[in-house]
Amino acid sequence: MPRSVNAVASRARRKKILKQAKGFYGKRKNVYTVAKNVLEKGLRYKYVGRKIKKRDYRSLWIARINAGCREEGISYSQFMGKLTAKGIDLNRKVLADLAMNEPESFKQLISQVK
Repeated sequence: MPRSVNAVASRARRKKILKQAKGFYGKRKNVYTVAKNVLEKGLRYKYVGRKIKKRDYRSLWIARINAGCREEGISYSQFMGKLTAKGIDLNRKVLADLAMNEPESFKQLISQVK
């Protein structure tokens, strides 16, 4: 009895990989084994990059809040500690936006905490 290899499924699997590798340079776009390896690595970088983006934004927000606090003569850590002690529940994203775009309201927030 002849061996069944299911060419339809294996061709579809290869086409899916090559379709995702569209736009890559050289053999990376049209040679299946090369495209598969490069695509795997690219998807791994993509996954890790989503985590790193969150980390980078958080550090950016902290830097902006710290800059706004230093103008008022208080450090970032003191400001955040006093915010939690007062029970003011604002996240770093909102605080950074206030410090950048609405410095007057941020100053009022700092004076309220002091």
